[in-house]
Amino acid sequence: MENRELQKLVEEISMKYFNKKFAHLANFNPRLRTTGGRYLLHSHNIEINKKYLDERGMDEMIGIIKHELCHYHLHIEKKGYQHRDADFKLLLNKVGAPRFCTPLPSNQIKRKMNIIQYKCEDCQQVYKRRKRIDTSRFVCGKCRGTLSYQGFLEG
Repeated sequence: MENRELQKLVEEISMKYFNKKFAHLANFNPRLRTTGGRYLLHSHNIEINKKYLDERGMDEMIGIIKHELCHYHLHIEKKGYQHRDADFKLLLNKVGAPRFCTPLPSNQIKRKMNIIQYKCEDCQQVYKRRKRIDTSRFVCGKCRGTLSYQGFLEG
């Protein structure tokens, strides 16, 4: 799917679920990492994370588009468009849009792989860290014993 196809899809969803035109731009933003999409207040454009289409499919992306269109239409109408506002929550329920998108599997794999385990040779205390530590300089915080590298945790 390309940007012009996304633009057409957003316009169709806007008419189908909101009965209102989407008169601005919708495009994919490859820099988005942790969010499914975003609505830009100043330009009124919508940006979508293409990874959600690739990893979660069209249904998830349609949910993200509905969510961003809720922000868009409420902001244009000068109503409560933020996540905490009652107007926003009501419109989400009305159109069947998710409040949050499900996490990407690729992001969860990266998070699990980076955990390193160390163990104290004296008291057997286990330490889990994201960064490597120099075991010749650092000691156990419980008994001041020698730490040994155990390896990466299996995810």
